[in-house]
Amino acid sequence: MSEVRTPRPSLAVVAFATILAITAAWWALALWPLDAEAPQWIVVTREVCFGATHRGLPHAGGWLLLIGEPIGMLAVLMVVWGRDLRDGLRQFHRHLPGRIVSAATVVAMAVGLLAAGQRVASASGREAPEPFAISAPLPARSAAAAPALALLDQHGAVTDLGNYRGRWVMVTFAFGHCEDICPIIVDHAMRARRDEGAEQVPLVVVTLDPWRDTPDRLPGIAQAWQMGAEDRLLSGRVEDVNAALDRWGIARVRDGNSGEVAHGSTIVVVDPEGRAAWRVEGAPQRVREALALVVRESGGNLR
Repeated sequence: MSEVRTPRPSLAVVAFATILAITAAWWALALWPLDAEAPQWIVVTREVCFGATHRGLPHAGGWLLLIGEPIGMLAVLMVVWGRDLRDGLRQFHRHLPGRIVSAATVVAMAVGLLAAGQRVASASGREAPEPFAISAPLPARSAAAAPALALLDQHGAVTDLGNYRGRWVMVTFAFGHCEDICPIIVDHAMRARRDEGAEQVPLVVVTLDPWRDTPDRLPGIAQAWQMGAEDRLLSGRVEDVNAALDRWGIARVRDGNSGEVAHGSTIVVVDPEGRAAWRVEGAPQRVREALALVVRESGGNLR
């Protein structure tokens, strides 16, 4: 019977260093301060992966990923290669360069943790009346047709986007159990139309969580979000909702254990001809600019 060879200690050290590097990259992506020139893909990635809230910090699921995943990977490493890792670190520290690298790593981690603490403290104490302040400019108006959309609403009827032909309408995506991003997206869309004098533009919200946002729960969610009489919250069979979300190109990741859905913020302004005139990603305040153009174009007559 052949002898099972254990990994060399140097491989265990490399694995340990890789975990540290991945963790540092995750934390930098989640917490590094961004300015108005930040690429949109970074903004959207932060929202999808970490559920960036209106203060720019991860939501509960994002923090769980940032803290829990590195701990889990280190635990697996210790169980599988614990002895090799200890032997490898001892060998690494026998030489001066190894001790210098270790010291520099410890200092870098300490500086990183201090910077992360200051970032969280400053964001937590900041007034944030304007959510998702980091954004790209309003995109150019599109002539592409809006995808099909027909699902059950909070009144038990089928709402079909085609029924809005001849009217402007906003379409966005959220779910009832979401406690940070979703209420902000919905509230901002409704405040934007009120502030821009576009109260006649209905808001259609498609759930990202058809497993829990069943049709019988929609009235309570719509009431909690204080949606207007003409606004619609849509759900239906899981496969029908997911097919609609895919047609609209909505990225989301569902945690099979908790049911939480990581997602970005998307608001689409659909024109009277059924075209997706503006699709705003990660910056609901840009919808104000789109609605201002809508009001100007229609002369205030939005019906």
